[in-house]
Order: sequence, then C-alpha cells, then structure tokens
Amino acid sequence: MIRVLIADDQDLVRGGLAALLGLEDDIEVVAEVGRGDEVPAATREHDPDVILLDIEMPGLSGLEVAERLRDRRVIIVTTFGRPGYLSRALEAGVAGYVVKDAPAAELAAAVRRVMAGERVIDPKLAVTALTTGPSPLTQREAEVLRAARGEPTVAAIAGRLFLTEGTVRNYLSSAIGKTGARNRAEAVRVAEARGWL
Repeated sequence: MIRVLIADDQDLVRGGLAALLGLEDDIEVVAEVGRGDEVPAATREHDPDVILLDIEMPGLSGLEVAERLRDRRVIIVTTFGRPGYLSRALEAGVAGYVVKDAPAAELAAAVRRVMAGERVIDPKLAVTALTTGPSPLTQREAEVLRAARGEPTVAAIAGRLFLTEGTVRNYLSSAIGKTGARNRAEAVRVAEARGWL
C-alpha cells in the first residue's frame, strides 16, 4: 500500500481527494491536515510515502512545507497553474506538480509514478513554464513587492524591511519595469498572477 498524507485548507477538497484516492486498491490515505504548519508533525506521526500539498494554506504555504520536507516524496496539488509556482516548487525539490482540475485517475497515477521514483509535472503547465521562463525578479525585488501588498507607503515598506526609502523606490522601479507594469499595484498583480511572489 502507498501511504498518503493530504494537506489542503479547504475541507471539501481535502475530503474529496481522500475519498477518490481511497477508492484505489493500492493507496491508503493515512492522514489529512488543513494547515501547512501541521504537515511536519503529521509526517512524523504517520510516516506517509507520498505527501499531497496545496500551495496556499494557513501557517505555512505548500512551497514552504516542501522546502522543509526535501527528503520526502511531495506532490503539489493546486488550482494555481502558474509557471512561477512550478519553478519554485521544483527548486523546493517536489516530485510532482498536478493541477486540481486533472482527472482523478491522473492523480492516482501521479502518486504511483512518484512512488516509483519518477517526477510528474502537469504537461500543459510545463510547456507554459518553458515558454514563460523563470522570474526576472531578484529575491530582493520580490521581497519588496510582497511587502508592497500590505503597506500603503514607501516609508512603511522601508521600515518593515529595514531599507532606506530610496532603496525601496529603486527596487520598486526595477520590479515595475521587469513586469511591464505601470505602477507598483499592477506590478504586484502581474507578479502574483505569474507565481513570482
């Protein structure tokens, strides 16, 4: 039996995935959690063979969890088919990346293939990621854009990140140029939509 842990903050989705995988003769769902920060403890307790993670969860994101569990077989199962998320997931060492609108049989097949040592990536997303390329943002530019989501002024962003206001303006200007946006709010939207933040 392939032992699976499912982490998704939406009860209905988590339960649906568990029910679908439970129909398979060779797959057993041994644990379900609704928060990213619950995954490490559940992993220690239940010792799953494969861990299915959503990306956006409270506590820790699926990408943060994957980074911490590099020694485990992890499949990201998400509605976010964004090339930037795929790149970040691969950098975190995931074994698979499947979008939630894939047929149930594909998810079960992905679990089996990952268990066999293969890497499984949604083919349409892989093509998009290859044609889009990696994020053009530096780590610091991405950090400043993430801070810009919740801070209304350059001074507030500078204070939060311990940077000068001029430095924040420079990073924002560079990020705006790289995203092709007209202003920082649009740059944040573009970067989020592409999975760069």
